[in-house]
Order: sequence, then structure tokens, then C-alpha cells
Amino acid sequence: MEVMRISGEDIKMANSDYTVNYDDFGPVYAPAIIFIHGFPFNKNMWDHQLELLKSNYRVIAYDVRGHGGSTSSQPLSLDLFTEDLIQFMDALQLEKVMLCGLSLGGYIALHATEKYPERFNALILCGTQCTADTPEIKKSRAEKADLVKAKGMEFFADQSIKNLFAPTSFTARKDEVRAIRQMIVDNTPEFICNGLTALAQRKETCSSLSKINMPVLIMVGKEDKITPKENAEFLHYNIKGSQLEILPYAAHLANLENTHEFNEHLKKFIDNVCKTQHLSKHCDADYQNK
Repeated sequence: MEVMRISGEDIKMANSDYTVNYDDFGPVYAPAIIFIHGFPFNKNMWDHQLELLKSNYRVIAYDVRGHGGSTSSQPLSLDLFTEDLIQFMDALQLEKVMLCGLSLGGYIALHATEKYPERFNALILCGTQCTADTPEIKKSRAEKADLVKAKGMEFFADQSIKNLFAPTSFTARKDEVRAIRQMIVDNTPEFICNGLTALAQRKETCSSLSKINMPVLIMVGKEDKITPKENAEFLHYNIKGSQLEILPYAAHLANLENTHEFNEHLKKFIDNVCKTQHLSKHCDADYQNK
């Protein structure tokens, strides 16, 4: 059956009980890579990665339910986000994809590969972890929710930014810092509180790491305070055959802070997956150089 495909940015798709907003670039029949952003950001945080890969791959970044331009009409949860991803893939007639997730996106990716391993041929995990929240972290999230209600989004954004970026990024990556701050401010206090609750209630996926049977690339900023490199090292140790890259001059948002090295590792990994799994002529170096 012919695949009905609309390419471009900010495409709206009515999907079950909500509308998903997404970007879709690249050759329609090339191997597909789906990018999932962190909380409380949106798909635009992946712009550099989509630009890098769109000549030879089909690259898709979407706003997770309730984020950015995607709507939501029910309480948020990791289970809901996971089912949304699979439903989104079905709507695009994508049987199998490579999946790249950062922070919340990594949680979704781990939940999805745990429940639907047959739908993915590779996994890229960035600034994420497999553990559930400890009581202390749950308490901290509740305190943040109270802070949002009391002082508003501007204050919450300024407090959040301090832990998202490495110190050097505030001078070397000013545009990226401003863009992320604006993504946070654009949310409503109600949404932030719902999102924090969803994060606090998520289940662990550590017990399933040994079952992952696909190529996995793990990347983390060396200065990440939110999901420290020890969390990435745990993933690497427990996922057989995985590759770990610790990126200097970066904290939680390594794809924005050290874009050059992030993209270098990302493209090398994806090209290798494409070539070794014989996914398409698009991954052949000679073809790409034409």
C-alpha cells in the first residue's frame, strides 16, 4: 500500500484523543529515526540533528502529548506517552524505526522498547536513566509544583535553567539557553504540575535492560547534574554491547551544548546500524558522497 506522507514542519495529525504536532523530513522510504524531546521542552530542541541527517534518512521529531503544539485531554503518564508513540508510528505506517530520546524522551524510549521491542532496530539514549524516582526526588518534584503555582513560569524557568546547562554554555551557547528558557516559559503552570506528577509516578526499567537486543548508543554530558554520568554508566554496564559517550562542555542538554561531538557520534552510530542491518542504500558511504 502506498504510504501517505506529508513532509515539512509543524504538521498536525489528529490521533486518538489528542492532536500531535511534528516535523518530518528526508526521503520517505529511507530508514526512519524518531526523536523524543525532554520535559518540559518541545521538538525544536532536535533541529540541529534533523538538519544533519535529513539528506539520507527520514527524520521525525514530535511534540510529546501536552508539550509544544501537541494537545492533551487527560492526565499525563509514561504509559500514555508510550502508547502515543506506537499509535503515532502506526499512523505514519512505520513498522520499525531507530529511536532517540533525551531525558523524558529516554524514559519513553526505554518503556517503549521494553513493551514493543519488535518495533525498534536501534536505540539512542541521551541524558536519561532507568530508575524510578526515590521518595526524596518525588518530594522535590512536589516542591517544584508548589513553586510553579506560587511564583509562575518565569521564575520556574530561571530556576530550571541553572541545572540544565554547563557553566560554559551560558556564554558559549546563549541562543540555545534563551531558546530552552522560552520553551519552558511557554508552558502553563497546570501542565508543569501534571508533567512533574507523571515523572514521579513512572516505573523503573532497569530490570529489563538485559533483555535489550539491539544496537544502543548512550550519550551524556560530563557535567550533567540531573542525570549524572553514573546513570549512563549503569545503562552501559547493563545493556550488552552498548556504546557509551561522555561529552565534555555539556550538562543535561548535550545535543545543544556540544552539538559537534554529539552529532558526530550520532551519525556514525546511525550509519553503522543502517549498514550492518542492510536497511537502505541511503546508509552506504559511496551513495552519500554522490
